[in-house]
Formats: sequence, structure tokens, C-alpha cells
Amino acid sequence: MLIIGEKINGAIPAVKKAIEERDDEIIRSRVRTQTAAGADFIDCAASCDTAIEYDAMCWLIEIIQEETDVPICLDSPDAALLARLLQEGRVKRPGMINSVSLEGNKCKLIFPLIAGTQWNVIGLTCDDGGIPAEPEKRVEIAKGLIAKADEYGIDRRNLHIDPCVMSLAVAPTSQNDFIYCVKAIHQYAPEVKVTGAISNVSFGMPARKYVNMCFMTAAVQAGLDSGIMDPTSENMMGVMYAAAALCGDDKGGRKYNRAYRKGLFGAKK
Repeated sequence: MLIIGEKINGAIPAVKKAIEERDDEIIRSRVRTQTAAGADFIDCAASCDTAIEYDAMCWLIEIIQEETDVPICLDSPDAALLARLLQEGRVKRPGMINSVSLEGNKCKLIFPLIAGTQWNVIGLTCDDGGIPAEPEKRVEIAKGLIAKADEYGIDRRNLHIDPCVMSLAVAPTSQNDFIYCVKAIHQYAPEVKVTGAISNVSFGMPARKYVNMCFMTAAVQAGLDSGIMDPTSENMMGVMYAAAALCGDDKGGRKYNRAYRKGLFGAKK
């Protein structure tokens, strides 16, 4: 499973403060620890006021690229901003775009810029009406995103559909709805990947790590291909590798054993 490290996000108080004060060492430290923990992509989300988001994103991108060769996941709800960063060539090597959706003209802005390239892209299952509560409607939006990707010549293998993990605190059927979407999307388009922001499920809940770990197990068994998560969490990494081994995605537990020997979830390095 591909891991999209979530630890550089302005929604996190320490990162917000670092962005405001331009404290690059906090950002560098988070890049290094996520790289060492095995992240496949480093999420880069300024999550700040739109008036200063561009400058903040450029600052973050520069620091991340100085510290690691792990590709960047450019993360913003502003598709025009993402398109500007792409057009200016701010990112040295193809990474991931987070995200497009059927809302407004987001696909039209992003897809032509990454067609025929190695860029990956996350497609959220929302449209001009927002995120549907019903998982069936989210799957229909996913089909629309896949059709748009095909239209622009996006390699389906580089498309990650995010069925939008909802908080258990407000959506009691959150896990079942997500699993329904994972299975339905894979049945419709096996080449397409399914992703999700794992920790969203526990927002508003006490002892969040237990909810996150149980959800991760169920999602991996359902066929989750990539996840936006904390790669420095030994609990989450251990559960992810163990779930993959138990459901047969990791034959003989080879990846599990290799990750343990590397110290990715508790072994001494």
C-alpha cells in the first residue's frame, strides 16, 4: 500500500506556527522522520488563508525538496493554485495532486496539465452539491471522475479515488460506507486506486488511535491501495503491514518482516 505522509499540514498547530514564523527546522524534521518511516509521498498542505497560501506552498515545497527525494503530494482545495504550481514547475519530479473533484472546473484545470505524465492525482467523490451521504452516490461520482480522466488521457493507474472518510462521531456507518465504496470502485475499474484520509474516521472521538487502527485493518482488507496517514505512528504502520499479510496481499508476510527489521513499527534500528 502507498503511504502519503500527512504530517506537513497547516491544520496541525505546530505546522501552522512554523509556517507563520517561517521556522524551517520544524518542517525539515517532519520531512526527515516521514522519509525514514517509509512514506511514498510527502503531503504538502499549507491550509492557510488563500491570500498567503501560494507563498506558503512555495516555501514548503522548497524545503521538502531540499530534504528528500520522496515525491511531493501537492494538497490544496484551490485547483487554480495547484495548476499554477504545476505550470511554474515548482516541483522537480512528478508526485501527486490532492485533489480534483466534479466540483466546478477542477478537472478541466488539472487534468490537461498532467495527462501523459507520471503525476498521480486524487479524485474526491464530491461535486457542486458537496459530499453525498449515500455511498452509492459517491460511487457514481467516482465513475464520473474516471470518465473525465479517460477523456483527458490520464492513466487510470495514476488515479486515486478518495470516497471521503467521514467521522464516526457524526456518521455511524462511516466504515461500512467507505468499504462499500472501495469494493464498488475496484469492481467497476480495477486499475484505479482507492485512497482515504485514515484519521478522519476518528475525529471527535476519544482515544482516536484505536478507532484509526481498527479502521485501517478493515480498509486494507477491503482493498485500500493508498492512505493519507501518519507514517511515524508505529501502531498504524504495524497494523497496516499486519493487515496486508493476513489478507494475503503480502505473501508470507515478507513485507511485514522486512518492515519490522527496519524498525518501522517497534523493532530496534
